[in-house]
Amino acid sequence: MTDYNELLDQLKTGEISSLTIEKEDFLKFREILVARKDFKHFSGAAFHHGKTVYTYSEEELK
Repeated sequence: MTDYNELLDQLKTGEISSLTIEKEDFLKFREILVARKDFKHFSGAAFHHGKTVYTYSEEELK
């Protein structure tokens, strides 16, 4: 099982520059993402075939 919190922490600290989530993993990932206090710092861009690529911003997104 993928530890999405660990991956999000790596994204936040800059260990990784982006995080790609496949269509079949999106709902489970989103559940974990929105439970985080810092979730408004993460931005997702949707691509073909249900892939979503997340990045982190120091500024809270609106």
